[in-house]
Amino acid sequence: MPPAPSSRPASPLPDFCGLPALFAILLVGALTATVMWLAPDTHFSWRGYSVAMLFVAWLAVLETLALCKASRWLGRLSGWMPYAGVWLVIVLVVVAASVAGRWLDRVLGLALVDGGYLRFARANALVAALLAAAMLRYFYVLAQWQQRLAAAAQAQVAALQARIRPHFLFNSMNTVAALVRVDPDAAERTIEDLSELFRAALGEQGGGDDTLAGERALVDRYLAIEQLRLGGRLRVHRDLDALPGDFPLPRLLLQPLVENAVRHGVQPLREGGEIRLEGRIERSMLVIAISNPLPPAPTLGGTGQGLDNVRQRVAYRYGPRARVEAGPEECRFVVRLYLPIGAARHG
Repeated sequence: MPPAPSSRPASPLPDFCGLPALFAILLVGALTATVMWLAPDTHFSWRGYSVAMLFVAWLAVLETLALCKASRWLGRLSGWMPYAGVWLVIVLVVVAASVAGRWLDRVLGLALVDGGYLRFARANALVAALLAAAMLRYFYVLAQWQQRLAAAAQAQVAALQARIRPHFLFNSMNTVAALVRVDPDAAERTIEDLSELFRAALGEQGGGDDTLAGERALVDRYLAIEQLRLGGRLRVHRDLDALPGDFPLPRLLLQPLVENAVRHGVQPLREGGEIRLEGRIERSMLVIAISNPLPPAPTLGGTGQGLDNVRQRVAYRYGPRARVEAGPEECRFVVRLYLPIGAARHG
């Protein structure tokens, strides 16, 4: 399988080049200005409040641009230094913007700012320093939480990679043993497919992301083994050609879903059934659907843990826009993955 980039950046800081960062800084500044305006001893007018909100919006844009430009430099720092760098950038931008704002107020004769340059810049810098410290504390706690979440996700991946169901292994080896004499070529292909599955399951190629093309190849190898065992009972319909093969997918994301579809949808039926792998681009989402026929009675051994793990891995890798839907639809059980195209979160 082709290598893929790591799914997580090393920097603990958020992405300051996106709209969420601008919105967060603008929201904090607007709330601060509103609280100050509502204070009992404040003599702000509606005109002054409007100008203050305009100043806050200007500051938010300047701070976001400055942090975006400095993000590459900040990302090279280690320990607590990235947070100190962000704090320093915010305070310096506020001081410079305050001096420029006081100068504009004097030149235009608006008389909206009381006091001189130093007093105005010092007051704004003090408020910005306190707010920046609180925000950076939040970023630090968020980074620690994400590290714990990453560790939990890696543990789930490790458990998934270490788990090859014994019945699948035994069935595969029995299939190989039966083919050795009657069809040596098919037995050799089965051993190669099985070795690729084990290589992926044991993490021989490292962690991180695979690609859609790589995951499809892994699913095809698994289905080829099951095809030899189930014969004509297993029918597969593939319609994934519309999807980009280089789209990043967490390793072993699709294969467990396909394995569940075979185990709980096709294997219990005497006449077998069809597994459908379909994909499409829907707006800015890549949609992958895996469906299987519903047996008359629920199969034993299904706990839903595998599907829950897929949900957690998808949410962790692609962010809140991604989702996994699963449920019966017209006598079939369908699992749909909605994955944002070009998602920058965690990757």
